[in-house]
Amino acid sequence: MATQTVQPAAAVPPPPEPVRVLVPSPLGLLGVELAGQAVSRLVFAPAARERRSFTPLGKMKRSQLETLDEIFGRLSEYLAGARKNLEIDADLGPSGLDSFARRVLKETSRIPYGKTRTHQFVAEAAGRPEAYRQVLSILMANPIPIVVPCHRVIPHRAGIGTYIGGQRRKQWLLRLEEQVAARG
Repeated sequence: MATQTVQPAAAVPPPPEPVRVLVPSPLGLLGVELAGQAVSRLVFAPAARERRSFTPLGKMKRSQLETLDEIFGRLSEYLAGARKNLEIDADLGPSGLDSFARRVLKETSRIPYGKTRTHQFVAEAAGRPEAYRQVLSILMANPIPIVVPCHRVIPHRAGIGTYIGGQRRKQWLLRLEEQVAARG
């Protein structure tokens, strides 16, 4: 009988540490976390304790800046009203979201620039019309606001509703998109 030798499984290297960058913007400081070339998290005005885990943009190494330049350029253009589509890769992998939350974020990403949709509309598009209240909870925990434009989701009744970055930021983003869309 021939003996078989079992080869040990090749060790899978751990994923690289995410890059965390603190970026100034018209909305205040943004903490942007990147997994490779994809944004995996965006935080409005990170608290002092969390802010320490981000490197200010001006202190990034030149080699890092060259690879991140495209991402931050597109984000800056969007916030200046010069770009309607961010065209930034997103990575929801680290977020641990369930399948319904991922569908909600996917449907939210489909809302056209300068337009809004209701929580009910997003719930229906995500396949669970009865879950419109859950849509609000999911959007309030959106790990990558702006990239997934949850500011475009409003309540059924009057008003703009709540936002992960606060109502002032939501109003600013909606007004920016409305003005740019009106210009054509």
